[in-house]
Amino acid sequence: MSQITVISGPERRRVWSDEQKRELVAAVSAPGANVAEIARRADLRPNQIYRWRRQMGQAAQGFAEVQVQPDPMPVIGSAITVEFERAIVRIPAGASPGLVSAVLRSVKP
Repeated sequence: MSQITVISGPERRRVWSDEQKRELVAAVSAPGANVAEIARRADLRPNQIYRWRRQMGQAAQGFAEVQVQPDPMPVIGSAITVEFERAIVRIPAGASPGLVSAVLRSVKP
């Protein structure tokens, strides 16, 4: 006959300090970081780290900085100019198709 052990009492619920959350979010933001491995070492699920990152406003890390200039820049060499209602995008001849596609998708109205 097998034995069954019933554990009663309060549910295990850890409280993480803001500093601990920031450290874990910073660890997964490092280049080459593996979120699942970091979560496993901290004994929590990866979605918890993603939630903390969203709450800290760091979900957009990894995007390039964009600078908006009021005066149009002169284009050196051949380029395609795409004018939207509020933006003008100049695409140099050597730009990769994937980059062009991503930029135009993000700018279109």
